[in-house]
Amino acid sequence: MTTVRVAVPRKGRPLEAVLERLAARTDTAALADDVISTLQYEKAITKDNQEADADVYDRLAAYSDTDEPSAPEYTLLRDDRAGMPRRIVFDSLTLPLDDFDLQLVGREEPFRALRTHEFALGFDSADLVLEEVVGLDPEPLRELADVNDRIDPRDTDVRVVSGLGDTVWHTLLATPDLRRAYDADLDRSLVDAYEGDICISPRYERLVEAVLGTDVIEDVEFTYPEEGTIEEAAIAETGIGVYLTVTGSTARDHGLELGERLFPSETVLLENAAERSAATERAADLFVGADLETELAP
Repeated sequence: MTTVRVAVPRKGRPLEAVLERLAARTDTAALADDVISTLQYEKAITKDNQEADADVYDRLAAYSDTDEPSAPEYTLLRDDRAGMPRRIVFDSLTLPLDDFDLQLVGREEPFRALRTHEFALGFDSADLVLEEVVGLDPEPLRELADVNDRIDPRDTDVRVVSGLGDTVWHTLLATPDLRRAYDADLDRSLVDAYEGDICISPRYERLVEAVLGTDVIEDVEFTYPEEGTIEEAAIAETGIGVYLTVTGSTARDHGLELGERLFPSETVLLENAAERSAATERAADLFVGADLETELAP
């Protein structure tokens, strides 16, 4: 039986999105719920929002104490939070399907594992693709469907196949005073007219350049929240910025207006075209299709 290995995140919403999508196409809803609830419990312990009912090694042994071949496996990673040196995260899960075995393999950086040809398929945040390989251009990058056109084929064989729809948005935020000062809508045209600082998360500098366009940011400088400062508070102090939003309630609480949704941040299915096979194509079909998503152009 052929085994198709798929790189997935070890924790967090992207992994949950993968498991939920898989549950929608296979009889694995109970299994997906078990993995998701286990990792959410471990996250709560890591954040000190939940009291552990056993030592971390005892919990790991309990999660792994099974003879079922399709049972999920977990592992320990060192966490950077004070007082929490270890965190239980997803390691692997093998599902026997009709004509192949699907193995989900946890990786800290699935996208980079595909770039080194360790996997043919994987899931990661669209944000990392923009930060790693998307070329910068005077024209803004507006949609997920345009990402592949911005990837230099000499740089990587990896392409985005589809989004999973777990979307939050990189959103333009500003104070009412700043917007009124430029007498403009809160969109890219305001940034084009603006001169000064724009507050962003430091890990998103290249992404923001891509989604705004290099012409638009010629007269701006990026600033970053100080350690321990809430991002929305830092943007309010600067006057304008870009940040991930879901409802925008925290931004409004800090006196900010929500402007243009610049780019969707979601989990994406990635493929290394050089490693494609009939089996990997069948595996990809589990996650895309007319009933779920529109496949992106290669």
